[in-house]
Amino acid sequence: MDTIRFNKLDGTSTDIQRSLINDSISGQIIDRNSAYYADACALWNGMIDKSPSLIISVKNDQDVVNAVNFARTHGVLLAIKGGGHNIAGKALVDGGLVIDFQAMTDVLVNESQKTVKVSPGALLSDVDKATQQYGLVVPTGINSTTGIAGLTLGGGFGWTTRKFGLTIDSLCSAKIVTAAGEVVVANTSENSDLFWAIRGGGGNFGVITEFEFNLHRAGPEVLAGMVVHPFSDIKNVLKCYQAVLDNAPDELTCWVVMRKAPPLPFLPAEWHGKEIIVLAMCYVGDIAAGQIATQEMRNIGNPIVDVVGPMPLTDWQGAFDPLLTAGARNYWKSHDMAEINDEAVATIAQSILSLPTAECEIFLAHIGGAATRIAPQDTPWLNRQAHFVVNIHTRWQQAEDDQRCRDWARDLHTSLAEQAMGTIYVNFIPDGDDNCVADAYGANYDRLKRIKQQCDPNNLFRVNQNIVP
Repeated sequence: MDTIRFNKLDGTSTDIQRSLINDSISGQIIDRNSAYYADACALWNGMIDKSPSLIISVKNDQDVVNAVNFARTHGVLLAIKGGGHNIAGKALVDGGLVIDFQAMTDVLVNESQKTVKVSPGALLSDVDKATQQYGLVVPTGINSTTGIAGLTLGGGFGWTTRKFGLTIDSLCSAKIVTAAGEVVVANTSENSDLFWAIRGGGGNFGVITEFEFNLHRAGPEVLAGMVVHPFSDIKNVLKCYQAVLDNAPDELTCWVVMRKAPPLPFLPAEWHGKEIIVLAMCYVGDIAAGQIATQEMRNIGNPIVDVVGPMPLTDWQGAFDPLLTAGARNYWKSHDMAEINDEAVATIAQSILSLPTAECEIFLAHIGGAATRIAPQDTPWLNRQAHFVVNIHTRWQQAEDDQRCRDWARDLHTSLAEQAMGTIYVNFIPDGDDNCVADAYGANYDRLKRIKQQCDPNNLFRVNQNIVP
């Protein structure tokens, strides 16, 4: 009899007849003997090496219900895979069952109502392509290969956040399969506690099979690009950058990237491989107004190049994709910081001059504007003050570099801790740092735990940044 061995929630394992799941699924079922297994296990972060017992490429809500019912009934470990971009590799689980949304990628725009319904397998590029046909946008992230589901469930921020808020601030409804195998709708009037929880509380509360977002008028053209400075000018650039941000309009977002210069075609060859500091900016609004609004930022210091100009928003949303391709080994550590003071600048400067590989970087993402005008208790995302998300991004190719790359990130993270605010972005928590989950939610953590207890008392949905009921 054809059986499959699964790891269970209680730490034991069990053999289950394959027919018990095969007969109830209309989508593709992938096991370890399948020709598609390796591809189905591929994640963005090449460090993650997990071997699920079974992967179900679901096609519809009923497939999801049946998969959840199977996992609950047999007590097997369950993971949910959207875009597979999570830094900690939570999309897979060793010896467990994976619900894979690669076949559910629909994006349906309602132009008259300025809303969009998005299936959980869609990538940010899928969303942007559909919405920008109408000059509309969901505020999302900065890497177009990111999955919409994981981004949204953790909060979500990017180039249009200062103007339109976090991704969760535009979520108006969701369809969810609960731990009991029921399909429910959650919004401000139905299952409102559940709706509150999924806006930043991660995949702890159910399996989302459809997101509905409010859309905002933006694009299809924006003013965007990069101003590249010598790293030797870091102190002046960061001081002036923060001063300009204090009076910047919501339409303008500017982030900082510090790394060794890749061989970009617009950079003089003599700068390739040398340390640089980049001001990456995007103005969402009238192009002429953007030229005025970005001028002060572009006048800082003596840049090597300024390549800010009009371009399609979809192009800018994917501008960093070539530096963030799938398959490399990645490890992140992050802090929320109210400012980058002189001590932090000195610490960062020293670390950039000792990067463990040429692909490593530190970036400063500024969260402000519309994102700060929502009360901290209105969503699980706690830190609604204007602040910088400081992401220490180590990236490398060879397993033998694992230890030194992670050590570099951890050492810098520790050195910056005294200047940090104590909160953290849940989507940036790496594998092994699950003890940081409470820090991500602070005063909102107790409410999340209560809702988790109501929705999933046995913690079926635990392969995530887990909130234990």
